[in-house]
Amino acid sequence: MVPESRTPNPQSRVVHVVAGVIRDARGRILLARRTEGRDLAGLWEFPGGKCEPGETPQAALSRELHEELGIETEVGAQIICVPQAYPDKRLILDVREIRAWRGSARGLEGQALAWVPPHKLASYAMPPADRPVVAALGQPEHYLVTPEPGDSDDAWLAALSRSLAAGVRRVQLRAPGLAEERWQRLATAAVKRCRAAKAEVLINGDQALAQQLGVGLHLRAAQLRGLRERPVAAELPLAASCHDADELRAAQQLGCDFVVVGSIKPTPSHPSVLGIGWEAFAALRESVSLPIYAIGGLEPSDLDEARRHGAQGVAAIRSLWATA
Repeated sequence: MVPESRTPNPQSRVVHVVAGVIRDARGRILLARRTEGRDLAGLWEFPGGKCEPGETPQAALSRELHEELGIETEVGAQIICVPQAYPDKRLILDVREIRAWRGSARGLEGQALAWVPPHKLASYAMPPADRPVVAALGQPEHYLVTPEPGDSDDAWLAALSRSLAAGVRRVQLRAPGLAEERWQRLATAAVKRCRAAKAEVLINGDQALAQQLGVGLHLRAAQLRGLRERPVAAELPLAASCHDADELRAAQQLGCDFVVVGSIKPTPSHPSVLGIGWEAFAALRESVSLPIYAIGGLEPSDLDEARRHGAQGVAAIRSLWATA
Protein backbone atom coordinates (compact mmCIF):
# COMPACT_ATOMS: atom_id res chain seq x y z
CA MET A 1 0.00 0.00 0.00
CA VAL A 2 1.25 3.50 -0.85
CA PRO A 3 1.91 5.61 2.27
CA GLU A 4 -0.56 8.45 2.59
CA SER A 5 0.18 12.03 3.52
CA ARG A 6 -0.37 13.31 7.05
CA THR A 7 -1.69 16.40 8.79
CA PRO A 8 0.72 19.21 7.89
CA ASN A 9 3.17 20.20 10.62
CA PRO A 10 4.06 23.89 10.22
CA GLN A 11 7.47 23.20 11.80
CA SER A 12 8.46 20.54 9.26
CA ARG A 13 11.24 21.37 6.83
CA VAL A 14 10.10 22.45 3.36
CA VAL A 15 11.69 20.69 0.39
CA HIS A 16 11.24 22.16 -3.11
CA VAL A 17 11.41 19.41 -5.74
CA VAL A 18 11.16 19.96 -9.49
CA ALA A 19 10.07 17.19 -11.86
CA GLY A 20 9.60 16.92 -15.58
CA VAL A 21 6.97 15.38 -17.86
CA ILE A 22 9.12 13.88 -20.63
CA ARG A 23 7.37 12.48 -23.70
CA ASP A 24 8.77 10.29 -26.47
CA ALA A 25 7.78 10.32 -30.15
CA ARG A 26 4.86 7.98 -29.39
CA GLY A 27 3.47 10.26 -26.68
CA ARG A 28 4.50 7.98 -23.83
CA ILE A 29 5.62 9.59 -20.55
CA LEU A 30 8.81 8.66 -18.69
CA LEU A 31 8.63 7.40 -15.09
CA ALA A 32 11.55 6.54 -12.84
CA ARG A 33 11.47 4.06 -9.96
CA ARG A 34 12.82 5.14 -6.60
CA THR A 35 15.85 3.04 -5.65
CA GLU A 36 16.40 1.05 -2.46
CA GLY A 37 17.61 3.08 0.49
CA ARG A 38 15.50 6.14 -0.38
CA ASP A 39 12.19 7.23 1.09
CA LEU A 40 9.26 5.51 -0.65
CA ALA A 41 11.63 3.06 -2.38
CA GLY A 42 10.07 1.06 -5.20
CA LEU A 43 7.46 3.66 -6.13
CA TRP A 44 7.34 5.30 -9.55
CA GLU A 45 7.65 9.06 -10.00
CA PHE A 46 8.17 11.78 -12.56
CA PRO A 47 11.95 12.25 -12.79
CA GLY A 48 13.62 15.28 -11.23
CA GLY A 49 15.13 16.33 -7.93
CA LYS A 50 15.67 19.02 -5.32
CA CYS A 51 16.00 22.67 -6.19
CA GLU A 52 19.19 23.93 -4.56
CA PRO A 53 19.43 27.38 -2.89
CA GLY A 54 19.84 30.06 -5.53
CA GLU A 55 18.71 27.84 -8.41
CA THR A 56 15.72 28.61 -10.56
CA PRO A 57 13.30 25.67 -10.98
CA GLN A 58 14.17 25.52 -14.69
CA ALA A 59 17.91 25.34 -14.03
CA ALA A 60 17.46 22.77 -11.26
CA LEU A 61 15.32 20.53 -13.45
CA SER A 62 17.72 20.70 -16.40
CA ARG A 63 20.63 19.82 -14.08
CA GLU A 64 18.78 16.94 -12.40
CA LEU A 65 17.64 15.38 -15.66
CA HIS A 66 21.18 15.58 -17.05
CA GLU A 67 22.63 13.95 -13.90
CA GLU A 68 19.94 11.26 -13.58
CA LEU A 69 19.13 10.47 -17.20
CA GLY A 70 21.99 11.86 -19.31
CA ILE A 71 19.73 14.07 -21.42
CA GLU A 72 19.73 17.76 -22.35
CA THR A 73 16.35 19.44 -21.95
CA GLU A 74 14.34 22.53 -22.74
CA VAL A 75 12.07 23.17 -19.77
CA GLY A 76 8.61 24.51 -20.55
CA ALA A 77 5.59 25.74 -18.62
CA GLN A 78 4.53 24.65 -15.17
CA ILE A 79 1.83 21.96 -15.23
CA ILE A 80 1.00 21.91 -11.52
CA CYS A 81 2.69 22.65 -8.20
CA VAL A 82 1.61 20.18 -5.51
CA PRO A 83 2.14 20.90 -1.79
CA GLN A 84 2.18 17.61 0.13
CA ALA A 85 2.76 16.77 3.79
CA TYR A 86 4.91 13.77 4.67
CA PRO A 87 5.77 12.52 8.18
CA ASP A 88 9.17 14.25 8.19
CA LYS A 89 8.82 17.10 5.69
CA ARG A 90 6.55 19.35 3.65
CA LEU A 91 7.14 18.81 -0.04
CA ILE A 92 6.52 21.28 -2.86
CA LEU A 93 6.43 19.25 -6.10
CA ASP A 94 6.84 21.68 -8.99
CA VAL A 95 6.11 19.84 -12.25
CA ARG A 96 7.15 21.25 -15.61
CA GLU A 97 6.54 20.26 -19.21
CA ILE A 98 9.70 19.29 -21.08
CA ARG A 99 9.37 21.00 -24.47
CA ALA A 100 12.26 19.16 -26.10
CA TRP A 101 15.09 16.86 -25.11
CA ARG A 102 18.19 15.36 -26.67
CA GLY A 103 20.11 12.18 -25.91
CA SER A 104 19.20 8.68 -24.79
CA ALA A 105 17.43 8.50 -21.42
CA ARG A 106 19.19 6.02 -19.11
CA GLY A 107 18.98 5.35 -15.38
CA LEU A 108 22.42 6.69 -14.47
CA GLU A 109 21.75 6.28 -10.73
CA GLY A 110 20.61 2.67 -11.00
CA GLN A 111 16.92 3.54 -11.22
CA ALA A 112 14.57 1.59 -13.46
CA LEU A 113 12.78 3.59 -16.15
CA ALA A 114 9.45 3.01 -17.88
CA TRP A 115 7.84 4.71 -20.88
CA VAL A 116 4.13 4.69 -20.04
CA PRO A 117 1.10 5.53 -22.23
CA PRO A 118 -0.78 8.39 -20.53
CA HIS A 119 -3.91 6.31 -19.92
CA LYS A 120 -1.87 3.77 -17.94
CA LEU A 121 -0.11 6.20 -15.59
CA ALA A 122 -2.72 5.74 -12.86
CA SER A 123 -1.93 2.01 -12.64
CA TYR A 124 1.63 2.71 -11.37
CA ALA A 125 2.17 2.93 -7.61
CA MET A 126 3.38 6.46 -6.88
CA PRO A 127 4.18 8.73 -3.93
CA PRO A 128 1.19 10.83 -2.80
CA ALA A 129 2.50 14.05 -4.37
CA ASP A 130 2.77 12.48 -7.84
CA ARG A 131 -0.82 11.28 -8.00
CA PRO A 132 -2.41 14.72 -8.52
CA VAL A 133 0.05 15.21 -11.37
CA VAL A 134 -1.38 12.18 -13.18
CA ALA A 135 -4.86 13.67 -12.81
CA ALA A 136 -3.68 17.06 -14.08
CA LEU A 137 -2.28 15.37 -17.19
CA GLY A 138 -5.37 13.36 -18.05
CA GLN A 139 -8.54 14.64 -16.37
CA PRO A 140 -10.70 17.70 -17.12
CA GLU A 141 -9.46 21.03 -15.79
CA HIS A 142 -13.00 22.43 -15.39
CA TYR A 143 -15.91 20.96 -13.42
CA LEU A 144 -19.32 22.46 -14.21
CA VAL A 145 -21.93 22.49 -11.44
CA THR A 146 -25.35 23.11 -12.99
CA PRO A 147 -27.56 25.96 -11.76
CA GLU A 148 -31.24 25.72 -10.88
CA PRO A 149 -33.29 25.20 -14.08
CA GLY A 150 -35.77 28.02 -13.54
CA ASP A 151 -39.06 27.86 -15.46
CA SER A 152 -37.86 26.40 -18.76
CA ASP A 153 -36.33 22.94 -19.01
CA ASP A 154 -35.65 23.47 -22.72
CA ALA A 155 -33.67 26.65 -22.04
CA TRP A 156 -31.66 24.88 -19.32
CA LEU A 157 -30.85 21.94 -21.58
CA ALA A 158 -29.88 24.31 -24.38
CA ALA A 159 -27.46 26.10 -22.03
CA LEU A 160 -26.00 22.74 -20.98
CA SER A 161 -25.46 21.86 -24.64
CA ARG A 162 -23.69 25.19 -25.21
CA SER A 163 -21.46 24.54 -22.20
CA LEU A 164 -20.55 21.10 -23.55
CA ALA A 165 -19.88 22.59 -26.99
CA ALA A 166 -17.55 25.11 -25.31
CA GLY A 167 -15.41 22.24 -24.00
CA VAL A 168 -16.78 21.27 -20.58
CA ARG A 169 -16.04 17.57 -20.06
CA ARG A 170 -16.99 16.96 -16.41
CA VAL A 171 -20.44 17.91 -15.13
CA GLN A 172 -22.21 17.75 -11.77
CA LEU A 173 -25.99 17.73 -12.20
CA ARG A 174 -27.43 19.60 -9.24
CA ALA A 175 -30.90 21.09 -8.65
CA PRO A 176 -31.80 20.83 -4.94
CA GLY A 177 -35.00 22.87 -5.18
CA LEU A 178 -36.64 20.90 -7.99
CA ALA A 179 -39.55 18.51 -7.65
CA GLU A 180 -38.36 14.89 -7.84
CA GLU A 181 -40.33 13.83 -10.92
CA ARG A 182 -39.29 16.88 -12.93
CA TRP A 183 -35.65 16.49 -11.88
CA GLN A 184 -35.57 12.84 -12.91
CA ARG A 185 -36.85 13.74 -16.39
CA LEU A 186 -34.42 16.63 -16.70
CA ALA A 187 -31.43 14.65 -15.40
CA THR A 188 -32.18 11.83 -17.84
CA ALA A 189 -32.14 14.27 -20.75
CA ALA A 190 -28.98 15.95 -19.42
CA VAL A 191 -27.13 12.64 -19.09
CA LYS A 192 -27.97 11.83 -22.71
CA ARG A 193 -26.45 15.12 -23.86
CA CYS A 194 -23.35 14.68 -21.71
CA ARG A 195 -22.77 11.19 -23.07
CA ALA A 196 -23.12 12.42 -26.63
CA ALA A 197 -20.41 14.99 -25.89
CA LYS A 198 -18.23 12.32 -24.17
CA ALA A 199 -18.41 14.29 -20.92
CA GLU A 200 -18.25 12.61 -17.53
CA VAL A 201 -21.39 13.23 -15.48
CA LEU A 202 -22.17 12.93 -11.76
CA ILE A 203 -25.45 13.36 -9.86
CA ASN A 204 -25.36 15.48 -6.71
CA GLY A 205 -26.34 13.61 -3.58
CA ASP A 206 -28.91 11.16 -5.00
CA GLN A 207 -27.40 7.66 -5.00
CA ALA A 208 -30.57 6.00 -6.27
CA LEU A 209 -30.84 8.35 -9.27
CA ALA A 210 -27.14 7.95 -10.06
CA GLN A 211 -27.54 4.17 -10.06
CA GLN A 212 -30.70 4.38 -12.15
CA LEU A 213 -28.93 6.48 -14.80
CA GLY A 214 -25.63 4.59 -14.58
CA VAL A 215 -23.56 7.69 -13.82
CA GLY A 216 -21.27 8.94 -11.09
CA LEU A 217 -22.22 10.34 -7.68
CA HIS A 218 -21.12 13.61 -6.07
CA LEU A 219 -21.51 13.43 -2.30
CA ARG A 220 -22.37 16.35 -0.07
CA ALA A 221 -19.99 16.83 2.85
CA ALA A 222 -22.66 15.68 5.33
CA GLN A 223 -23.05 12.39 3.46
CA LEU A 224 -19.38 11.47 3.94
CA ARG A 225 -19.85 10.91 7.67
CA GLY A 226 -22.50 8.23 7.19
CA LEU A 227 -20.65 6.08 4.64
CA ARG A 228 -18.23 3.25 5.33
CA GLU A 229 -17.85 1.87 1.81
CA ARG A 230 -17.88 3.22 -1.72
CA PRO A 231 -21.56 3.80 -2.68
CA VAL A 232 -21.09 3.37 -6.45
CA ALA A 233 -19.29 0.79 -8.56
CA ALA A 234 -15.55 1.22 -9.05
CA GLU A 235 -15.99 2.02 -12.74
CA LEU A 236 -18.26 5.00 -11.97
CA PRO A 237 -16.81 8.31 -10.74
CA LEU A 238 -17.24 9.26 -7.09
CA ALA A 239 -16.61 12.80 -5.82
CA ALA A 240 -17.39 14.86 -2.73
CA SER A 241 -17.60 18.43 -1.49
CA CYS A 242 -15.17 19.07 1.40
CA HIS A 243 -14.43 22.00 3.69
CA ASP A 244 -11.72 20.79 6.07
CA ALA A 245 -8.92 18.24 6.42
CA ASP A 246 -11.11 15.70 8.23
CA GLU A 247 -13.62 15.67 5.36
CA LEU A 248 -10.81 15.38 2.84
CA ARG A 249 -9.35 12.36 4.61
CA ALA A 250 -12.83 10.80 4.86
CA ALA A 251 -13.26 11.25 1.10
CA GLN A 252 -9.89 9.66 0.42
CA GLN A 253 -10.62 6.75 2.76
CA LEU A 254 -13.97 6.18 1.03
CA GLY A 255 -12.24 5.97 -2.36
CA CYS A 256 -13.41 9.22 -3.94
CA ASP A 257 -11.82 9.88 -7.31
CA PHE A 258 -11.69 13.65 -6.75
CA VAL A 259 -13.12 16.31 -4.46
CA VAL A 260 -14.14 19.97 -4.50
CA VAL A 261 -12.91 22.46 -1.87
CA GLY A 262 -14.00 26.05 -1.25
CA SER A 263 -15.22 28.66 -1.23
CA ILE A 264 -11.97 30.30 -2.38
CA LYS A 265 -13.39 33.81 -2.93
CA PRO A 266 -16.69 35.58 -2.13
CA THR A 267 -19.41 34.54 -4.55
CA PRO A 268 -22.27 36.53 -6.13
CA SER A 269 -24.77 34.53 -4.05
CA HIS A 270 -22.80 35.17 -0.80
CA PRO A 271 -20.83 38.39 -1.41
CA SER A 272 -20.37 39.12 2.31
CA VAL A 273 -18.83 35.72 3.10
CA LEU A 274 -15.06 35.80 2.87
CA GLY A 275 -13.46 32.95 0.98
CA ILE A 276 -10.70 30.81 2.47
CA GLY A 277 -8.13 32.09 -0.06
CA TRP A 278 -5.42 30.25 -1.94
CA GLU A 279 -3.01 29.77 0.97
CA ALA A 280 -5.64 27.99 3.05
CA PHE A 281 -6.56 25.91 0.03
CA ALA A 282 -2.92 24.85 -0.41
CA ALA A 283 -2.71 23.92 3.30
CA LEU A 284 -5.73 21.63 2.87
CA ARG A 285 -4.21 20.23 -0.34
CA GLU A 286 -1.23 18.98 1.70
CA SER A 287 -3.29 16.55 3.76
CA VAL A 288 -4.40 14.17 0.97
CA SER A 289 -3.29 12.95 -2.44
CA LEU A 290 -6.68 13.32 -4.16
CA PRO A 291 -7.24 15.54 -7.18
CA ILE A 292 -8.95 18.67 -5.82
CA TYR A 293 -11.01 21.27 -7.68
CA ALA A 294 -11.16 24.76 -6.21
CA ILE A 295 -14.59 26.40 -6.17
CA GLY A 296 -16.11 29.71 -5.17
CA GLY A 297 -16.00 32.96 -7.12
CA LEU A 298 -13.65 31.52 -9.74
CA GLU A 299 -13.41 31.93 -13.51
CA PRO A 300 -11.75 29.71 -16.11
CA SER A 301 -8.99 32.33 -16.18
CA ASP A 302 -8.13 31.35 -12.58
CA LEU A 303 -6.84 27.95 -13.75
CA ASP A 304 -3.14 28.88 -13.68
CA GLU A 305 -3.43 30.28 -10.15
CA ALA A 306 -5.33 27.17 -9.07
CA ARG A 307 -2.66 24.88 -10.51
CA ARG A 308 0.08 26.88 -8.74
CA HIS A 309 -1.60 25.91 -5.44
CA GLY A 310 -2.06 22.24 -6.29
CA ALA A 311 -5.59 22.24 -7.69
CA GLN A 312 -6.74 19.90 -10.43
CA GLY A 313 -8.68 22.83 -11.81
CA VAL A 314 -11.65 25.12 -11.32
CA ALA A 315 -15.21 24.12 -10.43
CA ALA A 316 -17.93 26.70 -11.00
CA ILE A 317 -21.58 27.33 -11.73
CA ARG A 318 -21.95 30.73 -13.35
CA SER A 319 -18.61 31.10 -15.08
CA LEU A 320 -18.82 27.69 -16.80
CA TRP A 321 -22.54 27.88 -17.65
CA ALA A 322 -23.01 29.11 -21.21
CA THR A 323 -25.97 31.45 -21.08
CA ALA A 324 -27.46 32.63 -24.37
